Amino acid sequence: MSPSKSITDESSRARAPLRLRATLAWSAAIGLVGGAIGFAYLAALHALEHAVGPGARDPWIQLGILSGAGVLAAWLVRRLGSCGDMELLVDNVHVLDDEGPRVRDLRALVPVSLVCISTGGGAGPEAPLVQTSGTLARRLALSLRLAPIDQRVMTISGMAAAFTVLFGAPVGAALFALEILHRKGLEYHEALLPGVVASLVGYAVYVGASGLGLTPVWHIDLLAQPVPLDLLWSAVAGVAGAVVAVAFILAVRGATALASRLGDSPRFVAGGVLLGLLGLASPYALTYGKYQIDPLLASAAPLSFFLSAAAAKFAGTTVTLACGWRGGFIIPLFFIGAALAHAAHFVLPGTNEAVLACAMMAAINTGVTKTPLGSTLVVSKMVGLSLVPTTAVAAVVALLLTHRAGLMESQRERVEVRAS
Repeated sequence: MSPSKSITDESSRARAPLRLRATLAWSAAIGLVGGAIGFAYLAALHALEHAVGPGARDPWIQLGILSGAGVLAAWLVRRLGSCGDMELLVDNVHVLDDEGPRVRDLRALVPVSLVCISTGGGAGPEAPLVQTSGTLARRLALSLRLAPIDQRVMTISGMAAAFTVLFGAPVGAALFALEILHRKGLEYHEALLPGVVASLVGYAVYVGASGLGLTPVWHIDLLAQPVPLDLLWSAVAGVAGAVVAVAFILAVRGATALASRLGDSPRFVAGGVLLGLLGLASPYALTYGKYQIDPLLASAAPLSFFLSAAAAKFAGTTVTLACGWRGGFIIPLFFIGAALAHAAHFVLPGTNEAVLACAMMAAINTGVTKTPLGSTLVVSKMVGLSLVPTTAVAAVVALLLTHRAGLMESQRERVEVRAS
């Protein structure tokens, strides 16, 4: 972003930074709104998934639905305009400007992402939710003429509130929102407590409105207590996760370069057709995988089944992202990690499967998103197991091996801004 777009000295002096109580109060308000938005979005998504999502119907019919979804998404973008993206939101956190992220992008983002995700696209709702909540939080900060540092804190709070709606892990979600801005760890430390407050409030709102309770999202049985040797196996999982992460990054970049030659509208349509064809080969190519992990791990299928499930999700998510279908890749990466860990347990039956699963899920996601602490806490909460040490080992190893590679070019080191 050019220097001319940087926030002006006049606006920088508009107001002194907020005191702690005021900051936390605004963060709580943002969490309240983020939780409500998350509940409304996911309620609409679940209703649409029930109507047009893959499942019991014939895969050929789903191919037709996905093809139609590609046409509809292309029409919505042409009619409503750009959807924006997470890259721009992350960039705007680093380089604050006078305009901020465009709220009008949400007019297209919300319906387009609902169409893409509900019909079976291989990306999840985390990215649309984070973009929506983060954008609205930044617009609120701009309307209040807050100091630049407070604008940044409010944006991060909005992102944290959105992450927790899907992850159900308030502290992990706050760390995730902070880490995803960088490639070398958390840097905007002053936003940590406000982010946790926004995340806790958003979580309370969503849990209260949905009635889902505080139970884990996935259920992985811990059949044996971890032993010191599991730290070594977690490090091995970190290396394996880093390899998968780099492969995913290269695949998405290569496929995106090919798909971009088609133009925006044809790319949406091609995405629907390709996803439908992948769905004919494997049901695991479709959807973002949140509701597929438990049945997958409970299956008594052979090794090849879990390898093919991971490959199918890898391909489906790659096509989804390359063809411009809206959604996030965090949950699909968790699915790939869980499937590969189950496959590894076939080859290494003496290992602790639960340890491997958490380690691989966190390692692959960290390799792509650079969020070792957030991924560790999120995975541990979502599977309901206290495996933080072993999971953290895998996440840190993956970060060390992949810190130069990433999908989000706007991830970078902290940029200081005038506080008042």
